[in-house]
Amino acid sequence: MLRPKIPTMPTPTGIITTHAVIEPTAITPAAAQFPPPAFVAPVAPSRPVVQLTPGTALALVGGGTAVVLVIGTVLVSMLLAVAITGISVAVCAVVLRSLIGTHRKRR
Repeated sequence: MLRPKIPTMPTPTGIITTHAVIEPTAITPAAAQFPPPAFVAPVAPSRPVVQLTPGTALALVGGGTAVVLVIGTVLVSMLLAVAITGISVAVCAVVLRSLIGTHRKRR
């Protein structure tokens, strides 16, 4: 029926090179080739370092606390909205069931 086509590995064409021969070379110590580096002054960092003072630390803690309280309030209010909706749907279902039950008894 449907058979996948498996690609075949093509045979190499053209010039085939042989492996290169590696010859040993003499190793000279690096200290003999290059003089020791001159003193280089330390470079200033590209961006300034952030320093936390007690005032900024207090502001960060206060801001983080405010964010947590706001997010917590929103989540709790959403949970309450879902719970109230569920309870109201359940009450409506009970009332409709009792109305249908009393309507069937009258017939």
